Amino acid sequence: MPPPNEGAVKQIAQLVKKRQYADAKALTKMVATPQAVWFTEGTPKEVRRSVEKTVRHAKLQRAVPVIVAYNLPFRDCAQYSAGGALDTASYLAWIDGLAKGIGTSEAIVLLEPDGLGIIPWYTTINGNTEWCQPAEADPATAAADRFEQVNGAVDRLAALPNVSLYLDGTHSGWLGVGDIADRLHKAGVGEADGFFLNASNYQLSERQVKYGNWISQCLWYGTNDAEGGWRLGHFDYCASQYYPADPADFSTWGLTDQWYVDNVTNAANPPSGPEALKHSVIDTSRNGQGPWTAPADHPAGDPQEWCNPPERGLGLRPTTSTGEALVDAYLWIKIPGESDGECLRWAPDGGIDPVRGYPGPAAGDWFPQMALELVHNAVPAS
Repeated sequence: MPPPNEGAVKQIAQLVKKRQYADAKALTKMVATPQAVWFTEGTPKEVRRSVEKTVRHAKLQRAVPVIVAYNLPFRDCAQYSAGGALDTASYLAWIDGLAKGIGTSEAIVLLEPDGLGIIPWYTTINGNTEWCQPAEADPATAAADRFEQVNGAVDRLAALPNVSLYLDGTHSGWLGVGDIADRLHKAGVGEADGFFLNASNYQLSERQVKYGNWISQCLWYGTNDAEGGWRLGHFDYCASQYYPADPADFSTWGLTDQWYVDNVTNAANPPSGPEALKHSVIDTSRNGQGPWTAPADHPAGDPQEWCNPPERGLGLRPTTSTGEALVDAYLWIKIPGESDGECLRWAPDGGIDPVRGYPGPAAGDWFPQMALELVHNAVPAS
């Protein structure tokens, strides 16, 4: 796991000085919980050395490192986590460095959060144009470039003997099942172990389990060549959290479950078991209280529910004992306590987050108030 954020160390020391021992103990326990290590920049040589150091430390702890590769060109579409490599060649050279740093060691690699959820100049399976349209990217090639980059990374990382590799699967409050299944297929998930869900988000685990199971079955459905192969490539036929289920009413999600029973479980040649389907891992670092809902009377504009929402809590602690056949692990992918960004929401004057009443820290900086909210509202550890 990564060393604790300097802001966390400072906050804990301040709490001890003020004799707020319960909060200090809770934050100490939070930062000591296994978390992912993010690699976001540097030359190929620099990232290789950094990964080698992480892998070496994990071996000393008899642990398996969770490595996040986050350096795609046009990363986060120039939002709060903007950055990334300059082009495909430099990106794949960087991935080569990361792969060399892992070598034959055991590792879980999470490839490019948001990398498939936000694709520059993409057109969805529903014919909608992606909102991400950076002027610096060529509209004619940007989406194809993204798939080339991710496929290239998959080729390199999946070739490592002891790596478990997962691609971006977004979350149940975002892309429909068919859309993300189509993107995963184009990105080379067939060579990977599966996909990760809810990275840096707040969606409830029970919804992610269903969403992930549906994606796994939709991937199988859209690549099944039985019965003449009429369904090949038709991920758009798959049921989702949006239909026949109602995304706002979890009690209706059984309707979508039934579609997969009818079209996958009871297909002419159904999957032969969990190993015939792609698996998922789920980020539970901050989803203990689920997503925040903006007030109904909020001003016009984007409320940014995902950005430093108030009164959230830590979720299930990291484990590979999930009790779910298609869920390999619950992980803390996002570092709890680190800011999502400055959160302008519906574009207030002066850069003040209108929900909190003060400016939020830059993305990745420590957010003391949110850190305390997370431990105060955490789900009980099992």
